[in-house]
Formats: sequence, C-alpha cells, structure tokens
Amino acid sequence: MKTISKRLEQIIPKIESESFIQNKGLGNEIGFYIFDYDPAAELLVRDYVEHIKTQFNYEGSNRRIIEFDLYEILLDIARKKKILDQIPLMEEKRGRAELADAIMRAASSQDYINKMLFKPKLGDVLFLTGVGKVYPFMRSHNILNNLQHVFEQLPVVLFFPGSYDEQSLKLFNRFQDGNHYRAFQLVK
Repeated sequence: MKTISKRLEQIIPKIESESFIQNKGLGNEIGFYIFDYDPAAELLVRDYVEHIKTQFNYEGSNRRIIEFDLYEILLDIARKKKILDQIPLMEEKRGRAELADAIMRAASSQDYINKMLFKPKLGDVLFLTGVGKVYPFMRSHNILNNLQHVFEQLPVVLFFPGSYDEQSLKLFNRFQDGNHYRAFQLVK
C-alpha cells in the first residue's frame, strides 16, 4: 500500500497526460475520478490541492484546475436564501436531525450544480473538495450523479475522505455514502 504522499505525487503527472484530459482509455465512460484517502490526512490533501492549482493555474498553462468546495457552496446557498444566520438557533431549538433535513430541503443537489456551472475549455479539470465538511447536508454520490450530464467531456476529480472500491463510497471509512459505479480511482 502506497503512502498518502506517494499517491498525492502521482496526481500531477496524471493530470498532465493527454489521455486524462481527452478521457481516452475509459471504455467510453465519463471521466469521473475519485481520490480517496484516510480522513486523518485531510489537511495534507487540502495543502496538496493548493499545490496542484499553483502548478497549473498560470497564464499560458495548457491545464486549468477549477475547484469547487462543496461546503463553501452550501454556505453561499444559505447566504443567498438568507438562512445562514438562522442555522445555530434552528439547531438549538429543533435539534441536529431537523436542522439537517431543513438544510437539505433548502440546498438541493441542483442548487449545488447551479453554483458550479461554467463554460469549460479543453485542458480544464474540475476538482470537488469539501466532501467531509458538508456532510451530512449533501452526499457526494448525489453531486456525482447530477454532474454526469453537465460535464460529460470534462475530467472531474472528487477528493474523498474515506474509501472507494470502484463500487461504493464509504465516507470517513464509516458511513456508506452511496454507489458510484461510473467513477475511476484517480491513483491507486
């Protein structure tokens, strides 16, 4: 088993490859990838995502990393719907379970997708982060299922604190997050 550092070091060469950008060799499947990792490595992974972005996001680069942090999207949705300030009081009065239900009703997977819409160009790679921070308000498999038709030609990488066996996602190595059979492991 490779260490997290060795696996992280494999990401940049993967993104640099033309076959990755053109989604070649995937048997006509969409280019959705999952980088699963031990949740204890969250801060290391966050730092490395920033490193990857600096490696590619400069003028003249033939790659561009577009990152969407699902938790930041949730906060933006809550601000726009003017419910952000009410969340602590709602949790205190109604409890966590009712709060989670209310937030899930206020911020659907389509609301998240709408915040991610942009006009992609060849060489773009979409990074989805913040999966652990947004739990239990949004599940990553819901986002992936709804993104399939939006970004069919664009490589999408979900950074997932937990495990993925190319069949199912297990958030924090504890909670079954759902199945996503159409995603590939980014690196092993």
